[in-house]
Amino acid sequence: MTETITPTVPSLSLTLRSLLRADTAVLFRSRQALVLNLALPLIILFVTNRGGKLGNPGFLIGMAITYGLLSSALIGYSTTVARDREAGVFQRLRVTPTPTWAIMVSRLVVQLATNLVVSVIVMIVGSIMHNTTFTFGEYLLMLVVSLLGAAVFLSIGQALVGVIKSVTAINAIGRVLFIALVLTGILGSTGILGDDFKSFTAWTPVGALINLFSAVLNIAPWGSDATSGLIASFAYIVVFAGIGIRWFRWEPQ
Repeated sequence: MTETITPTVPSLSLTLRSLLRADTAVLFRSRQALVLNLALPLIILFVTNRGGKLGNPGFLIGMAITYGLLSSALIGYSTTVARDREAGVFQRLRVTPTPTWAIMVSRLVVQLATNLVVSVIVMIVGSIMHNTTFTFGEYLLMLVVSLLGAAVFLSIGQALVGVIKSVTAINAIGRVLFIALVLTGILGSTGILGDDFKSFTAWTPVGALINLFSAVLNIAPWGSDATSGLIASFAYIVVFAGIGIRWFRWEPQ
């Protein structure tokens, strides 16, 4: 009589740990990820510090964090996911006992954790370069805003890779969106294009995050701009995450 051997299915915790280790290793081996996550915000800090009094130090640090989060999500995260999909990585993972939701959760958790670590580094380096200090409460609030911003931009990146399959198209559209949002944030925060454009900017992803950084650092009193920024941020997360999850395709074609 022949006995049937049932293959052992790995536990969910073991699967998640393996995915997290693999995704972390891939992220740290990527030069593009290093540049987008850490080098870009540090370059912004260096440029704003060399340029003299370009604004409140807290505002400049918040802006550096914002643009670092934006670039890592729109250019880094979305392109990496699209390339892995095109290479068949997700197809191979889906034939394993790994739940499909765990595959994407691992990617997002690693990216969020990396963004938080980078935000802390930017805060510390920025406070040294701009010769300013923050209280523990201000550091904590900046981390909360950074986490919120990371969720907003990752949701947009997820929506981008969800509705578009081509790696080339995602890379190009991500760069165009990045430039458009950066210019909108800079022009809106300066008010150079008038109050109407400044009010419009407060509802954009970059403008909302910059206003929240200004509010938590007491650069500007908490007002309608900060409130609208908070509302807009949660709305962006719900809408774009929903689109990215609903329309995401695991197969390259």
